[in-house]
Amino acid sequence: MEDRLPVIKKPNPKSRSSKKLLLFLFIFFITLLLILFFQSSLSKITEIEIQGQELVSKEEIAQAAAVKAGDHFFSVSSSKVETQVKALKMVESVEVSKKFPGRLIIQVHEYPKVAYQVGENGQIEALLADASVVPVTVQGVALDKPILTGWSKDDPLKVKLCLAMSKLPASYFSDVSEIKPSPTDSYPDKIKIYTRSQYEVQMTIGYLPEKMKYLDSYIASLQSSKISGGVITMLEADYHSPFGKDSDKTNAKDTKDSADGKESKDNKESKDSKDTKDAKTPASKETEKHDAASSLADETKPESQETARN
Repeated sequence: MEDRLPVIKKPNPKSRSSKKLLLFLFIFFITLLLILFFQSSLSKITEIEIQGQELVSKEEIAQAAAVKAGDHFFSVSSSKVETQVKALKMVESVEVSKKFPGRLIIQVHEYPKVAYQVGENGQIEALLADASVVPVTVQGVALDKPILTGWSKDDPLKVKLCLAMSKLPASYFSDVSEIKPSPTDSYPDKIKIYTRSQYEVQMTIGYLPEKMKYLDSYIASLQSSKISGGVITMLEADYHSPFGKDSDKTNAKDTKDSADGKESKDNKESKDSKDTKDAKTPASKETEKHDAASSLADETKPESQETARN
């Protein structure tokens, strides 16, 4: 019975040497591909794109990032680049991303600027919310913020102004070209705001958050009434006056005071003359009385002599 059953041949097992050969070939080709990849331009940074900067130059950001074209794409640490660029004074935050192949993107977020000023050397400087100064190194930057003039370097009111401006929408200052101090005894923090629409606005730093949001609509209402230019006062009350009216009032007041002073002087002189006249009147009466008595005596004297002679 057993002799009649067919004999099934067992398959020959693969040799271990064949497996080792296949593994060796796989590793060889992978290594070769990696070597070719790292030697090619695909493994290197070919483009560095800097976005979001306005005041800090691209060259300064690239220098702080310490990354250049030709560096290995995978050896550049995004977090390290972010830390190095964020160390710049004007930069608030940085986002670094890598796009294969070979593209490095540095997205910069600068601290918000509130105004500009002209430095001692004539260079344009940007002012931040805390009134700290950052030189503008970018050529041809648009001055989209007001320019502060007439402020001292360490004026505490300038810090107060910059802080107040940083808390307001930038659209409120779109028409403002210049802001300068104009303190008075009643309003030590009074300022003058000059607009591109040819108005001079007088208000205080304390009134800035309350009054500034109404300035555009106030100017629009004046322009709709065909009133162009002039002085807009926004203190306890808001009103408009033509240029020079306040000075005319001052001159008129000074003229009136002078006239009043002259009139008072004339009245005083007239009064003094009257007093002098009144003071001399009794003496004059006595003199007249004495003269009348003398005349009467002269007239009576001859008659007496004639009577005695008879």
